[in-house]
Amino acid sequence: MPKQAKKTRIFGTTEKPRLVVYKSLKYTYAQIVDDSKDKTIFGASDLTKEVKANAKKAKSKMDASKLVGEFIAKKAVEKKIKKVVFDRNGYKYHGRVKALAEGARKGGLEF
Repeated sequence: MPKQAKKTRIFGTTEKPRLVVYKSLKYTYAQIVDDSKDKTIFGASDLTKEVKANAKKAKSKMDASKLVGEFIAKKAVEKKIKKVVFDRNGYKYHGRVKALAEGARKGGLEF
């Protein structure tokens, strides 16, 4: 049996909240969470009204994920959040997760 990697808990604070990524087979979801208050500040996905119109025009799921990242960054900057901790939720950093991260960086978030 292979040795399990030690899990470390990624923790977001009020000054530097956590950007959590979840992906299903069809959609990509992202949330900004303040763990010190146990509160989700806001979230976005391919199904969010503002993103859905542009996501339909996207050629692939990766393009749609990039749009989700840009949208969540725009919402974060509106709420005066510039820095976040990136929580890829156990997914490898490639494909849709990487596209979302690049979109968030392009939108103005730092992590």
